[in-house]
Amino acid sequence: MLLTALLAVVVTAGVIVAVVLLRPKAPAPDGAPGGYPVPEPQPATPGVNCGHSACREIGAMTVAGVPVVLLADEAGKQGVIKIGSDAVIPLMINDMGVTLKGDSLRCVDGVTPVCLVRGEAGGGSAGELFVARGGVWRDTGKPYFSDAGTVALNDVTADGVADVIVVRHECPGAQSGSARCQAAPVLAEVYDVGRGSVGCTRRYTAPSELKGWPDVRLTKADLRPCP
Repeated sequence: MLLTALLAVVVTAGVIVAVVLLRPKAPAPDGAPGGYPVPEPQPATPGVNCGHSACREIGAMTVAGVPVVLLADEAGKQGVIKIGSDAVIPLMINDMGVTLKGDSLRCVDGVTPVCLVRGEAGGGSAGELFVARGGVWRDTGKPYFSDAGTVALNDVTADGVADVIVVRHECPGAQSGSARCQAAPVLAEVYDVGRGSVGCTRRYTAPSELKGWPDVRLTKADLRPCP
């Protein structure tokens, strides 16, 4: 009888433990299961919007010790550039219908650090330049457009500051983007960030004939007065 009584006690205790373990937990004060708060969903870049959508990072570089991040919406149609920890600058090339991608950001260090944001737009490519002077980054205020598909960055003039290279069709009298213009020869025009246009290459039958295409590489010896 003693053994039977002990077994009854053990079975009863087991039932009690099982009931306790299987009993549903009371909800947390915030309604979160398990007593842990549910984190709020965060946008890709908190506090920064690209158009009507949250931004996502699509490119990043460090130049002169400063982090530069290119942010855009999911479609790559609205973008901003974030320089350092505070400066967030909307892109003027958004209004040109540009499409930003992972290779749209290009930065080059030097006597004057520069960054170029570029993307496909309207049958060609558009680019926007940012320059650091005295530790302050500014948009140069002038977009660049290539009807031959390339806006590049390279120190052509060998002055320690990268220049903007714009490849375009040479078609005087023809509308840019027209069939006649698209069939015309191409050349690359070089822009110094402080002085503007400094010269052009000779004409080529196709853009792929330019050295380094599509990331065109030129020297001063390649330049001559623009037609």
